[in-house]
Amino acid sequence: MSDNWVVQNLENALDTWNNKLNEIWTLLTQSPQDFKGGSIWTVIVNINGALQAIGLALLVLFFVVGMVKTCGSFAEVKKPEHALKLFVRFAIAKGMVTYGMELMLAIFNIIQGVISTIMTTSGLSGATTTTLPSEMVTAIEDCSFLESIPLWAVTLIGGLLITVLSFILILTVYGRFFKLYMYTALAPIPLSTFAGEPTQNIGKSFLKSYCGVLLEGAVIILACVIFSLFASSPPVVDANAAAVTMVWKYIGELAFNMLVLVGTVKMSDRIIHEMMGL
Repeated sequence: MSDNWVVQNLENALDTWNNKLNEIWTLLTQSPQDFKGGSIWTVIVNINGALQAIGLALLVLFFVVGMVKTCGSFAEVKKPEHALKLFVRFAIAKGMVTYGMELMLAIFNIIQGVISTIMTTSGLSGATTTTLPSEMVTAIEDCSFLESIPLWAVTLIGGLLITVLSFILILTVYGRFFKLYMYTALAPIPLSTFAGEPTQNIGKSFLKSYCGVLLEGAVIILACVIFSLFASSPPVVDANAAAVTMVWKYIGELAFNMLVLVGTVKMSDRIIHEMMGL
């Protein structure tokens, strides 16, 4: 690492960005069971198991309410076709509440396959590292003390912006894991609504939203792939320009690409909801 303070500040900011981007790349390939050693998943599984009893009680309630609303009289319930329909609905709802965890993990594995396909097809084994061009480092180190003063201001602003964007990026990915845990823990309650025809839309919306959260990972990894391709072709540095102009243009273009990436990641839920018509 260079001894120049300006170069060190920029390199530290880029190191923070690269570390967070690589962490995102790793997180998106992890399952909830492996995240943070699996300790969080153990608690979520216990909560899900405890809520199954409540889900089964609500299942009976939704089934009775649905039967009352969809059947004009008790005589209709005695008809074989109605009785069979009600039995099948109750059995499916009972299975979804009892085996909801297995169902959600199966959906997760399917979506994870989509994410793995994107990563494999891109040909990237990880996020591309963003580094300072050697021409810029040389130009900064050759600056006198007075020439370095405006560089300090540009570097402070640019370094702070890059650092803030890196933390916003990683927080969004961590937020996705929080949502996955919440959906899994509370699953028995919304899944119980499948027992009644009038309430089944709640269960459908729950599964659609859960799939949406999972697919956010595909949007995030795709955005990271596109950014990595941009990073592999860094902004052109004009070696004849003044050092402060060189740094300002480089940070400006780099920050713009980072802002686009962070904005896409932040809006990943909205993008998926629009695609799925939620």
